[in-house]
Parts: sequence; structure tokens; C-alpha cells
Amino acid sequence: MEKEKPKKLRKSDEYRRLFVYAGKFKYLTYASMLLSAVSAVCALMPFVYIWKIIREALSVMPDFSRMTSAAHNGWMAVAWSGIFVIIYFAALMCSHIAAFRIARNIRQKTIRHVVSLPSGNLAALGSGRIRSIINDSSAATETFLAHQTPDMAGASVTPFAILVLLFVFDWRFGIASLIPVLLSFACMAPMIGKGLREGMTNYQNALTEMNNEAVEYVRGIAVVKTFGQTAFSFGRLKDTVARYSKWTIAYTVSLRQPMLFFTLFVNSAFATLIAAAFLVDGGLAQGVPASAQFLSNFLFYVIFTPVIAVTLNKILYSSENTMIVEDAMNRVDSLLALKPLAEPAVPGHPAAFDVSFDNVGFTYEGADVPAVERVSLTVPQGKTVALVGPSGGGKTTLASLVTRFYDVSSGAVRIGGVDVRSIAKDELMKTVSYVYQDSRLLKTSILENVRMGRPGASCEEVTAALEKAQCGDIIAKLPRGIDTVFGSRGVYLSGGECQRVALARTILNDTPVVVLDEATAFADPENEYLMQKAFAELSKDKTVIMIAHRLSTVRHADCIYVLSRGSVVEEGKHGELLARHGMYAGLWEEYLRSVDWNISGRTQKREDA
Repeated sequence: MEKEKPKKLRKSDEYRRLFVYAGKFKYLTYASMLLSAVSAVCALMPFVYIWKIIREALSVMPDFSRMTSAAHNGWMAVAWSGIFVIIYFAALMCSHIAAFRIARNIRQKTIRHVVSLPSGNLAALGSGRIRSIINDSSAATETFLAHQTPDMAGASVTPFAILVLLFVFDWRFGIASLIPVLLSFACMAPMIGKGLREGMTNYQNALTEMNNEAVEYVRGIAVVKTFGQTAFSFGRLKDTVARYSKWTIAYTVSLRQPMLFFTLFVNSAFATLIAAAFLVDGGLAQGVPASAQFLSNFLFYVIFTPVIAVTLNKILYSSENTMIVEDAMNRVDSLLALKPLAEPAVPGHPAAFDVSFDNVGFTYEGADVPAVERVSLTVPQGKTVALVGPSGGGKTTLASLVTRFYDVSSGAVRIGGVDVRSIAKDELMKTVSYVYQDSRLLKTSILENVRMGRPGASCEEVTAALEKAQCGDIIAKLPRGIDTVFGSRGVYLSGGECQRVALARTILNDTPVVVLDEATAFADPENEYLMQKAFAELSKDKTVIMIAHRLSTVRHADCIYVLSRGSVVEEGKHGELLARHGMYAGLWEEYLRSVDWNISGRTQKREDA
């Protein structure tokens, strides 16, 4: 079956897509287009009065005292110029008000939709790409509606008014003025056709990819420094920048020749007018003086034809901006097309808080191998279990299924016997907390950062949560205590300190189920000790799923599950697993060697010093 070709969009289609977000403000856009069209006609009127002044001056020269209408015509030219400015200003006011409202509505709708998406989908897209779609795409629509739309309306009306004026005074000069216009259109064709649409899409793809990789690289600098991978860490970023540079240069070179000739012809009307002057009045070639009527007409066309170049440039760039906004709306629609978490028709309410995985399987989109396969295990209520194993074994994926960062491909994850897919999103958020290995703080007060766990909490409750999270030393050094704004005037915290504040947020939320994903990964020994005390406070009477590479943190877990290649290969307590001499025992030996290496290395450095 032959694949259906994508439908080519007209300009009206783009406006229809934008006006979905406009509401009653779309009428301001219509008003801006009408006012701009009227102002475009008004902008041409001063040329008529200038021509009248020139004609009168040539008819009475050299006795210019006989000029009786010059002042009137001059003031009329000024008046029409003033009318043009006022109407055009009103057009821009209307277009900007509508454009800002539409851009705001696009951002709001997109952000509300993003919030409803599974966190796994957002991680796959990348924060840089999402930010680019929300900010850059909406900004493109604002530029298009605020500036390009009125200019396009004026540019659509101007050619008709220009044609009338070109043929009113001397049709022969009018034809001469149109010759470079036709040549310019011929040069413009390669730059505004299908190739430009594809070029704009490829350009935005390259730019979005580069932005995304830049954001991810900056966020990963801490890991890069930790593992000393500076020489190799920016490979993906370097590749995206190189691809962007290569494509941009190649595309620019391909348009260089058409743009060169377009610019040449669009500004060559004066040359064709001079040639036409010799043809229209053959006496010029023999040095015979031209008549006043001929000179006034000629000077009018010399003064007037630069308007043609301005109009053609507006048409050229309006075509480009139409394709840019088309691509921007396609990107917004692609984000809005992602399906949010399905809300249950009849929500279930867990009466208990044990977590069970029943023959669970999950495969990432586009992957050939399942990340998790046929996993069955149970976390009893109030107990702590640990998920350990080599990287890529499926630990984080399995834990993410509890919070519905993803939905299982097969099997079921249940809390208190209720499938998590049957629990309403708001209730699930009040049931399960997820503590990341790199929790972030917002640029607001410590109070508000912690209060995000429970927005209605009092200052006393926030302070109590901070104390349980072992944040007393952090608050004591801040100039305004819990009211200190993080990130302002040099107020920053270390990674371990940020993690403790994030733990306070989770403690305040007080959910019965807690997932800790490598929460001490980047903590120094002092912070790790304090965080372990905070974990003990957080885990009281809670069902806890802990993911860890530092095996010292999971020795006292009620049960340890060892995952490899998406399946559970061992389970038991720390001592039991060591006695089996299996994969866990090997991981434990590797962990001990790494600890001994760190201690020996530091000791050797001190001795060398």
C-alpha cells in the first residue's frame, strides 16, 4: 500500500492552529492585519506628494518663487506619513497583545500536559528538548504573530498599490521597474519552496538536539569530575555541535548564490530605469534636454522603486517565518500528542501498604531487550528491602514502576493488593515518595523547598522535618535560617546538603511507601553518616525500597534482591547471601576492595606529602 503523502499546509492552516489558543484575542490579530494593510497604502501616499513637488519645481525652474503648492504638498506628505505611523502603531499594539496571550496559552497548556506525563517519558525526551519546545516554539509563534503577521498583511496589499502607481505616471517606466522584480522572484523560488521547509525542520532539529545535549552535559559535570572522564565526557555534545555546524554551513552555502542574485536584482531597479530613460526619450542619447514632465516622472520612479525592494524582502522573510512557525507548532503538537498517565475509571484505595511485583516485565520504547523480565517479589508493609546488582540490571526501572514513571508491559505492580494503575494519580503521590540520587532545590527559600512535600504544612512542621533530616547544621549557617533563598547572594549547598533538604521534603510528605534511588551516591562520609540517620527516621513504620551501589548501606535491610539482566538472581539477608558465595558475595568483595583502594590511596598520598 502506497504511503500517504503529508498534506501541504496553507498559511490559513497555521493561523487556524494558532487561533485555537487565542480565544477572543484572535479578533485583535484580524484587526492588526486590517490596520497594517491600510497603513501600507498610507505609506505610499507621501511619494505622490513628493512627485507633485518635483513636477512643480521642474515646471517653474529657474524661478522657484512661482511655486505655490509646494508647502501644501509638503505638509500633505508629512500628514500621510504621520497617519501611516499612527495606524501601523495601532496594528502592532493589536498584534502584540494577541501574540503575547497566544504564546502564554501555548506555554500553559504545554506545561500542564507535561506535568501529566509519566516521568519516564520526560527523561527519555530530555529536559533540554522539552524546554526548547516550550520556550523556543512559543517564542516563534509570538514573533510570527506580533511582527510578521502585520507585515505580511501590508506586504500583500502593497504590491497592488505599487502596480497602480507604477503605471499611473508612465507605463514604460513601470514595465522597466518590473523587470528586476521578475528576475528577483526567479531567484527567490529556490529559497522559499519545499527545500526551505525541510531546511527549517532540519535546522530546528539540530538546534534542539544541541540544546538538549548541552543541558545534559552541564548537569553531568559532577559525575564527570568524580570519575575523571573529562577527556571523553563531552563526546556526544561535541558531535551534536559538529553536526549543527556542518549542516548550517552546508545549508548557508547552498543558498549563497540564489541570495546573491536576489539581492542584486532587487536593488537594480535604478539601472533598468536609466536604460529605459534612453529608450523612452531617444533625445537623451544626442544630449537633447528632457522635458519637465519626463524628468518628474523619471525622478518619481527613482525615488519610488526602493519600496519594491523592501516589499520583496518582506515577502521573502515572511515565507521563511511561516515555515518556522509551522515547524514550531508541529513540535508543540508532538509534545501534546504524548499520552498522559491513564486515570482509572473506578479508583482503587489500598488499605495496606505492602508492595508486590507479580511477574512484572517492562521494555523501553524502541528497545529489543526487556529491561525487566518476569520479576516477582514482595515487600512486606513496614519492611525495608534493597535492590542491588550490576549497572543495567533493572534496579531503577523496577523501582520506577511503583511510582508509575512507566507502566508495566506485562504483569502488575500492586500496593496493598491494588494495582498501581488503578490508583488515582494524586492518591499515588500521597502513597509513594521517590528520593532521587541528585535531588534538586528550586531558587526559593528553604522553607518553600521543603514545603513542596506538603504545601499546607506549617513552619513548625517544616522545622521538625528538617531536624529529622539532620539539617540542623545547614540551617544554623544560613543567614536567615529556613527563610534563606537558595541560590541567592552566594547561598549554595553541597550535593549532600541538598540531598538532606530533599529528604526533609520526603519526611514532611510522610508517605507510607518510600523509594530511595542511590540517595547517598554523591555524599561525602560526613553527609552519608547524617543521611543514614535521616533514613532511619524516614523509614520508621514505612515500606522502603532502597537501590544502592554502596553495599554498606543495605547490610541491615530485611531482604536484599540481586538483579542482573532484568531478573532476580538472588535474594536473602546480607549474611545469607555472603554464605552462598554467589553474585552478591562477588559484589561485596569488589566493594571492599574499592574501599581498601580508596583508603590506601589516600594514606599513600599523605605519606608522600
